[in-house]
Amino acid sequence: MARATLIGFSAVAMWALLALLTNASGQVPPFLLSAITFAIGTCVGLAARLVMPAADRSQKIPPQVWVIGIAGLFGYHFFYFTALRSAPAVEASLIAYLWPLLIVLGSALMPGERLAWNHVVGALLGLAGTVLIVTKGGGLAFDARYAFGYAMAAVCALLWSSYSLLSRRFPSVPTSTVTWFCAATSVLSLVCHFLLEKTVLPDGPGQWLAVIGLGLMPVGAAFYAWDIGVKRGNIQVLGAASYAAPLLSTLVLIAAGVAEPSLRILAACMLITGGAALAAKSLLMHKPAAKEVNA
Repeated sequence: MARATLIGFSAVAMWALLALLTNASGQVPPFLLSAITFAIGTCVGLAARLVMPAADRSQKIPPQVWVIGIAGLFGYHFFYFTALRSAPAVEASLIAYLWPLLIVLGSALMPGERLAWNHVVGALLGLAGTVLIVTKGGGLAFDARYAFGYAMAAVCALLWSSYSLLSRRFPSVPTSTVTWFCAATSVLSLVCHFLLEKTVLPDGPGQWLAVIGLGLMPVGAAFYAWDIGVKRGNIQVLGAASYAAPLLSTLVLIAAGVAEPSLRILAACMLITGGAALAAKSLLMHKPAAKEVNA
């Protein structure tokens, strides 16, 4: 379980590159960027399938898994982009980033799972740290004029947390199935692009490299790693630790010279790290009596 949890957290680490690489990709509109990067993410899965056992490649997938996967990947991005078009980015982003807390709380409804106080408190500490990151230490102003955008952001949080929790109910479904979720998301994003956006392609090798980087990691390998984590790892710990994504993203931007370090960042770091450690208390302090079973 610990190994699968760490693999799942590697997805969070890859998502930390999302802001930097997106910023470096130029003025490519969001649905077109989603279409291109998920196409690359599909290629990541196809490459991985070449070394997979034949039994995994040919396994029949239940219809509900297709609904869960496509609604999770495409649905999240569709409603997130809609939220950003319809409400201020700070408030919309913060509402959308309730998904780690929803995963922790929702895990109590999963078979064989037990929600402890340290999971909830750890997730709340992570949320507090995220508020500092997203708001940049300022206040929040929820304006009724943007109620539609706020609702779209809430749907984002609900969709991604539901996708993560429901995926755990199908542990026998191979992670390679995420390949087809990425492919469907790419096609649907392209349709949305043609309906809603003006085409602007990356300008020059630097922007194309950023787009390729997005497709290989934050919008590629990360989703495969996340699938392993939510199916076989400690989902409460993984949910609480997911609040590290905005912090790691900010640290990456600081390292790249795009953002400045501050006491606010230090405080957020302490809250998120402390929250993740508290949520992982039982995992970190666990001393197995027998040889650990591999995840």
